[in-house]
Amino acid sequence: MPVNRLAAESSLYLRQHRENPVDWYPWGDEAFERARAEDRPVLLSVGYSSCHWCHVMAHESFEDADTAAVMNELFVNVKVDREERPDVDSLYMQATLALHGHGGWPMTVFLTPERKPFYAGTYFPPQPRGGLPGFVDLCRAVAEAYRERRDDVVAQADQVIARLDEVAAGAAPDGEIDPRVIDDAMVGLARHHDAVNGGFGGAPKFPPSLTLEFLLRRAWAEPDSPHAREIAELTLARMAAGGIYDQLGGGFHRYAVDGIWLVPHFEKMLYDNALLARAYALADRVTGNAAHRRVATETLDYLLREMRRPDGAFAAAQDADSPGGEGAYFVWTPAELARILSPEEAAAASLRFGVTDQGNFEGGATVLHLSLPLEEVSRRIGEDPGPLLASARRKLLEARAGRAAPARDDKAITSWNAMAVAAFADAGLMLDRADYTDVARETAAFLLDNLIVDGRLRRVHDGERAQHLGQLDDHADLCHALLVLYEATFEPRWLSAAREIAASIIDLFGEEGGFRYVGRDGEQLVAQTRDLEDNPTPAGNSQAAWAFLRLARLTGESELEDRALAALRLVSESVGTYPHAFGTALTALDFWLSHPREVAVVGDAADPRFGQLIATARAHAGPAAVIAACAPGDETAISAAPLLADRSLIDDAPTAYICRDFACELPLTSPDLLEELLTRPSRSGHEPG
Repeated sequence: MPVNRLAAESSLYLRQHRENPVDWYPWGDEAFERARAEDRPVLLSVGYSSCHWCHVMAHESFEDADTAAVMNELFVNVKVDREERPDVDSLYMQATLALHGHGGWPMTVFLTPERKPFYAGTYFPPQPRGGLPGFVDLCRAVAEAYRERRDDVVAQADQVIARLDEVAAGAAPDGEIDPRVIDDAMVGLARHHDAVNGGFGGAPKFPPSLTLEFLLRRAWAEPDSPHAREIAELTLARMAAGGIYDQLGGGFHRYAVDGIWLVPHFEKMLYDNALLARAYALADRVTGNAAHRRVATETLDYLLREMRRPDGAFAAAQDADSPGGEGAYFVWTPAELARILSPEEAAAASLRFGVTDQGNFEGGATVLHLSLPLEEVSRRIGEDPGPLLASARRKLLEARAGRAAPARDDKAITSWNAMAVAAFADAGLMLDRADYTDVARETAAFLLDNLIVDGRLRRVHDGERAQHLGQLDDHADLCHALLVLYEATFEPRWLSAAREIAASIIDLFGEEGGFRYVGRDGEQLVAQTRDLEDNPTPAGNSQAAWAFLRLARLTGESELEDRALAALRLVSESVGTYPHAFGTALTALDFWLSHPREVAVVGDAADPRFGQLIATARAHAGPAAVIAACAPGDETAISAAPLLADRSLIDDAPTAYICRDFACELPLTSPDLLEELLTRPSRSGHEPG
């Protein structure tokens, strides 16, 4: 079968379309030069490899010879992998929102040869359906408008670009950040919280990973304030009990199509699982609930088992669609359980996971979920179900491994791998798993050694080479991850690298207020964008601010805090009104408004008293703290973390130094006194220090 221009591309998503009869171009000058020469509009199609509706539109339209003939006659057709070119995706998603009112993938945008958008949408069916026009009819109407009403088309395109420029140039409010913003956000989250099923809003329901981190940190800092913990605990429990969580293999699917976390879209994304594993590990730290530890561990183990590449990086995603049909890899029937399990195991598994003849998915199959509590299962079968369920899970997982598995997109994305580094580093510390810390080290080393080329961070590693310039989120997420890894290990390499990445963020993305999304050395698209809202990964603007605030405390570099606060002012008037969209910004703001402590510990690593001081600091300093540690006089460590400078031993014993609000306490050598000082009530309120 003949192939088109996408056959030679590194992107799996683009290669998935290499045999389409559509005359696809990858994003680049060649396509737009042809559009100008032939005076044709451009049809831009943006998606990603694990996207279910991207596959549906491809099967219905792009693989159809008659549809492709219309596309080839009327347009120059361009395919973009949103995961490789998030700058292109971000720009035209904002245009789609402006033109269409909502966005998503596949994203279909019609451009002038000057790359300006004038019409946009998402999925279009082959025939009119559900209020949507048929795709071929739409193509003909758009092409006719471009030919016959050119002035109107150009005017609309110019209006869209002007609107995007206005949004990107939005100025931050003057003055101090209102300390009541955290309380306002808590009120907003409580108002929109689903008090029955957890999460926020109705169907479809997405895991609120970054909001959960904010809530858990609030619960950690203020254990007597129940609302943050209650909202987080209910959401964590309901998600872990639902079909959105893979009850056999661990890990989370992208989202639930319903409002009760039951039936998912079946893609599994690296970023979701990294963020959620980190949230569940933090929940174990805050609540001591062993169920959270189990989910964190199973999710990280899933990443290691199914998503890790031989080189130490993590693959991007597993597809939503299985070769046997959507969800076929994950769903079960009673007959399958009876064939694979003993009668006792099948009875326990059917009750626990809700497997019935009617099912809850297509064709009478069942998406596994925690249908009954263990106590009820025990009552019905007359024995402890634990051993039966453990053996049933092993057998079902082994049987599932023999099924045709969803495709895996093996590209390693810097931003998403950085989230995995942070997850494994945090879990290694919080769950006391040195093996997880080692994974974080190995993946961080891969990123630093392979994704920085000629001093410039790249976004994607395809297994052979790094390519595509890193955007703001790649830099901000990596800076954050390196900080988390330093906090877990106190190895200066990671902090030094974080400082270098921070310097690159300022140089490439820094603006008078906040950060731009595309670097100054990157392709300058027809409009600039800013990455302000979490969706669903951390907004680059907020993640950079969160990292800079902690770096400022470790290094004493006040410029970092000034830049962080400028970035946070951009969203300070929105976080209280739309808190579910600003979890990362809320975490950063809460840190700053809580008067962060700075704890420096010096001592000989072989001295158990040194470890006791560090353990005490980690246990009691709270989430609004930075901690650094080294041997006395370790110039490499001090150079990385100037907070450690001029810290000497007292009476030749390991010593802890605590500072807050530009004032320092007397140095301490006793873990008990350190705990007493760290748990002493601080000033009330959230006034900026």
